[in-house]
Amino acid sequence: MLREMLQGKLHQAAVTDCQLEYPGSLTVDIDLIERAGMLVNQRIQLLNCNNGSRLETYLIAGERGKRDIIVNGAAARHAYKGDRVIIVAYAIYSEDELKTHRPKVLALNARNEVIATH
Repeated sequence: MLREMLQGKLHQAAVTDCQLEYPGSLTVDIDLIERAGMLVNQRIQLLNCNNGSRLETYLIAGERGKRDIIVNGAAARHAYKGDRVIIVAYAIYSEDELKTHRPKVLALNARNEVIATH
């Protein structure tokens, strides 16, 4: 049996910009994507802690080291600059893989700096 499970999470990230006219989805600093074990173009959920909005979209690589979290396109209607969000990625695992699987969870501060890992 295969199961879809949490792969990685960026917890309490701060939205740095919203670009309604940008053709894309969620731009995230590539450093954060890599540290959380996520991949560019991977399907993710964006959970907005400020307004309760939940949506599915995909990751776009942002500039390394800038700590940007930019909500683009139609998704920009669901967030404002400064909103705190949770970015969740899932992957499909076999029962054998689940025996050792541990999701990578990064807790971020308001400047999108990693303050804890779980």
